[in-house]
Amino acid sequence: MCGIFGIIDLKGRRTVPASVLRRAADTMHHRGPDEDGYLQRPGLGFASRRLSIVGLADGQQPMFNEDKSVSVVFNGEIYDHDDWRRELTAQGHTLRTHCDTEILPHMWEEYREDMFAKLNGQFAFTLFDERKQKFILARDRFGICPLYWTRTTRFGTDWLIFGSEIKTLLATGMIEPKPDRRGIDAVFNFLAVAGPFSCFDGINILPPGTFLKIARERPGETAKISEHTYWSMDFPDKGMEARGQDEQTLVKEFESVLYAAVKRRLRADVPVASYLSGGVDSSTVVAMARDILGAAPATFTVKIRDPKLDETEQAAQISRHLNADPYIVPCGSEEIVSNYQRLLVATEAPVTDTSCTALMLLAGKVHDEGFKVALTGEGSDEWLAGYPWYKIDRVFEWLGAVSGGALHTAVKKRFFNWLGCGEDAVAYLEKCIPTAGGPHAFQRFYDLLGASRFRFYSPDMLSDLADHDPYTDFAPDLGRAERWHPVNRAIYWAGRIHLPGQLLSLKGDRIAMSQSVEMRYPFLDNNVFDFLSGLDPNWKIKGLKEKYLLRRVAEKWLPKQVAWRPKAMFRAPLDGFFLQQRLPYVDELLSEASLKKSGYFDPQAVALWRTKYRELSPRFYQRSSMELGLVAVLATQLWHHTFIDPSLASLPDWRTLAGVDKDTRDLGFAMQMPESAAV
Repeated sequence: MCGIFGIIDLKGRRTVPASVLRRAADTMHHRGPDEDGYLQRPGLGFASRRLSIVGLADGQQPMFNEDKSVSVVFNGEIYDHDDWRRELTAQGHTLRTHCDTEILPHMWEEYREDMFAKLNGQFAFTLFDERKQKFILARDRFGICPLYWTRTTRFGTDWLIFGSEIKTLLATGMIEPKPDRRGIDAVFNFLAVAGPFSCFDGINILPPGTFLKIARERPGETAKISEHTYWSMDFPDKGMEARGQDEQTLVKEFESVLYAAVKRRLRADVPVASYLSGGVDSSTVVAMARDILGAAPATFTVKIRDPKLDETEQAAQISRHLNADPYIVPCGSEEIVSNYQRLLVATEAPVTDTSCTALMLLAGKVHDEGFKVALTGEGSDEWLAGYPWYKIDRVFEWLGAVSGGALHTAVKKRFFNWLGCGEDAVAYLEKCIPTAGGPHAFQRFYDLLGASRFRFYSPDMLSDLADHDPYTDFAPDLGRAERWHPVNRAIYWAGRIHLPGQLLSLKGDRIAMSQSVEMRYPFLDNNVFDFLSGLDPNWKIKGLKEKYLLRRVAEKWLPKQVAWRPKAMFRAPLDGFFLQQRLPYVDELLSEASLKKSGYFDPQAVALWRTKYRELSPRFYQRSSMELGLVAVLATQLWHHTFIDPSLASLPDWRTLAGVDKDTRDLGFAMQMPESAAV
């Protein structure tokens, strides 16, 4: 994995100073501490930082085709690059390195815009075809690798700027950070920021499975920007899913597909480690990796300092079974509090899930022990209906069938009133159902979170978002979605929002790469999704047993009690520690003055619920809901202070924490080029 950055003058008039490219590269040094690379042409400049994993000696970027008319700056891994290397060589191309990046300019020559759907990997890259005067920005199917872009007319021309991290865009001094309230609203609706907007006004997230084309029709014209989808999730119509000839055959087929995915992700010129939680997902991955390697990979496990949440004994059971020697990383409230702002600098968004800090510390341990790559089990819960809300939804489904739907509606209204959200919340959430393609488990679960916006938002915030339906930003073809089984509809939304917007960013790339560690995801292999997406949902959740097919596979690889162990959501301690410890910066951020400055929240409501939630029993969901909402308020205030207005609290801003110079006066742009100059 690497970090990429680029600036394109859409009018082709200005050169990009080397000082700007160096500043951006230095800002993302953590993404690639091994080496940097640059490309400068009239009207453009690219920069990269490389974490060398494949082709250690000859993988320097940018990469070119034979005559250097096509150049690529790349972040990620192409897992089937050896197959493509053989095919491209047979087609007459000359490849000079062992690095997966090199296949991309040659694939462009052969397949043009059809190339992206052919790649099995995790990637975000830019490609420049000098002859055709065309740029491409592309991102992988599931959004594993991040890619942000924006447009600005600062410094006298029309610029497109892109990068692996928002900090690189801000570091140039070309972008003034301002909040986008839709991004903040996504945090309250989904605990995730999946795009197409970020929390920063004008800074866009390139959606998974898409590419951006920047092309000029004639010399001297401003290049035009267009977004294209090359892949999107789809499922069979309800009742048309594959049921499988028999269970044992299906188990063997899935085992073969998953085993191949693990094997592909072990290909590297450096040792590959693995996360191990003790759950069936990561345990199966480690067991298969042991079989492929001949010995178990090094494993890394978080030890939560709370007996109710600690899973190290389960992980130790797997380690003993596989003869692995695990590294243990302790984490508790102290580590969460002391690293929280550093976490937000890494994620560039408000984070309400405190387990993200634990995972950042885990990645730091991986790096400290000399590893650059780690496998993980993310994606299994998305494709195999592994989350608790699928069980809850199935119960609601049964209740609805018994009562003709009346019981479900009555229970929901009573529940939201009990949470203190009122009829407005119910009306808003009902409004979102059609744009979600119909009711499904993902929406019903996140309804509970989204309702908290009505508890805390200021009147101005509610007014700004009155016409905003968060589901329209990710909507599938509704004609297709309405025909999917509700379980598959929920899988779509989990894969489109929760996966790229939280698991792969706030809990994935952004925190792992802040520690110079690449995460690899066997369950996010193209072939794994393609196999599972066509199956009858009963193979995913059978009765109330989630991830049924995976558990059947795991019986061969793990002790039976591990294969069928109930899912435990990985959580670091919450329990109001930010709110109960009376930390000085918490009082500052939640003060009336600071809340009025940021403008997102009603100061009176925050003060009320900050006191009232303590009166509720910690065992009740009502308290957990209020507490989570308050932590979201705090996270948003801290993000606003860190990136937008550093006057809310006695804390440093992001530049200080990231070691980025505040002075941008040395980043002067070169003299204007003749108007006829092409990119």
